[in-house]
Amino acid sequence: MIEAVLCLLVFHGIIGGLDVMVNHEAAEHLPQQAWARHEQVLHSLRELAFAMLFAGLGWLQWNGAFAWVIAAIVVAEFTISFVDTLLEDKIRRLPQLERALHTILFINFGAYTALLAYVLVDWHAAESAVRFAYHGVLSWALGALALGSFAWCVRDAVSARRLMRSAERGAVAAAGTP
Repeated sequence: MIEAVLCLLVFHGIIGGLDVMVNHEAAEHLPQQAWARHEQVLHSLRELAFAMLFAGLGWLQWNGAFAWVIAAIVVAEFTISFVDTLLEDKIRRLPQLERALHTILFINFGAYTALLAYVLVDWHAAESAVRFAYHGVLSWALGALALGSFAWCVRDAVSARRLMRSAERGAVAAAGTP
């Protein structure tokens, strides 16, 4: 069953990457928009969560109490995505393609978490240990997605920090004018 989870995670990484490149970068230019600074923070956190999931599930088996680590990352990712959806609806009108991709991502999230729950129950029953697990091309694909997600996590964090500082400077300048 883990292979099905990994296939769905690869699909998730591809669709998520498409969303980032087409919608966040090309269409909306989020890293350059002052109003998107909080969204950039959430995107950076979500990319970190996916970097951990892609690498952690692609190359490792999380047995015993360690299964809770994966469960916690999945819950954190869902929470971040939920808050991001609410924030997006508040600050900008999403293009149809972005809304469609988000729908596909949430459906896929349900699919991979439903299957992952069974895997985690099995892993939790085993003796606590994190073990190396090789899944052929899926491990390599998820490793590549993990590197890409982490790189984009750093990029969005830098963007968010720059936008936050710019907003702070603007607020100080506005407060100083009569």
